[in-house]
Amino acid sequence: MDFNDTPEEAAFRARARAFLETACRPKGEARDSLQKRLTDAEYMAAAKAYQDAKAKAGFAGITWAKEQGGQGQPPIFSVIFNQEEAKFDAPGQPFQIGLGMCIPTMIAFASDEQKQRHVGPALHGQEIWCQLFSEPAAGSDVAGLKTRAVRDGDDWVVNGQKVWTSGAHYSDWGILLVRTDPSKPKHKGLTMFFVDMKSPGIEVRPIHQMSGGSNFNEVYFTDVRIPHAQMLGGEGNGWTVALVTLMNERLAVGGSPGPDYREMLDYARTAAGPDGSSLLEDNAFRQKLADWYVRAEGYKLGKFRTMTALSKGQTPGPESSIGKVITANQLQDITNTAIESMDHYGIITDGSLAALEGAFQQSYMWAPGLRIAGGTDEILKNIIAERVLGLPGDVRVDKDVAYQDLPAGR
Repeated sequence: MDFNDTPEEAAFRARARAFLETACRPKGEARDSLQKRLTDAEYMAAAKAYQDAKAKAGFAGITWAKEQGGQGQPPIFSVIFNQEEAKFDAPGQPFQIGLGMCIPTMIAFASDEQKQRHVGPALHGQEIWCQLFSEPAAGSDVAGLKTRAVRDGDDWVVNGQKVWTSGAHYSDWGILLVRTDPSKPKHKGLTMFFVDMKSPGIEVRPIHQMSGGSNFNEVYFTDVRIPHAQMLGGEGNGWTVALVTLMNERLAVGGSPGPDYREMLDYARTAAGPDGSSLLEDNAFRQKLADWYVRAEGYKLGKFRTMTALSKGQTPGPESSIGKVITANQLQDITNTAIESMDHYGIITDGSLAALEGAFQQSYMWAPGLRIAGGTDEILKNIIAERVLGLPGDVRVDKDVAYQDLPAGR
């Protein structure tokens, strides 16, 4: 592995840092982020303005082809910009799913006219996209979805329900995976569309989360008409199209925002242990701290390996799934340990009273979701076992059975 930037990469990193210093403020010790200080409407306006500025400065769509409005740069340049952006309070959250998952799918499968219509507005923050995959009975098993589309002339009529759709309540468009042929095995009867989220028959219901936010949604489709021209990848090829989206999703959620072992170490210096002495004197805690450090360093070196491959023009393999399994579980372990160490004070979530302005409590409530988003721990461990370690795959008794013949609950 090579830990150093090439001269070209170093120059790009300097340009990225210079842009970020003028576009947003660095992250400080205080956690009064832009998203906390602004109303939802103000934050959305700030996010759209930032995304537009980023696109005009040449830091959006870094790896996309120039004919798509991108920069045509190698993937390592995108990694470098993301590293620098992570040091700043950049309001990019509303665009992560659209630009990280949906628009790359559009670029791969939409017509030239559709790409010309949608890619530019998304890149400049004028349109926001969401991903409509998961359902109440088909989360990790996306291919088991029930939402149905039936052809009616030049349209397809969609009925069904999606759930856990991030950002659906403020999205303009979405990519939608539906079942078009139940007579075929579950992976082969799927089709992908893109849909206007303001279409008649679409109802979005935000889900109130225990953290107090409502970022996820239920989305109901009742006789929603989608033009045949908005099909992506051809009828029955939805699973192939979905794999492109899912691989981008797992890269997009590979890290874990929230306190890491360094912040836990800083907190422990002033926190009391079980016997009233410093938490750092507690041997069980010190063992945990050492474990977190080792995992974090292993993850960091794994990312350097991926960066080295990208810098050489190579494509990283399925080993990228390892990162999310490590970081999501570590975040949950760190925040749980912090809250336990606070005893009864651990239930306080008020940022003006809690340690690190409530960062441990907020991240603790978010961590379980991170272990689900982009593939559950179990799914990713299967990928690691089969595609990295070469172990035998799971037995799939439903592989060649028509979806309509699969046993279903009452």
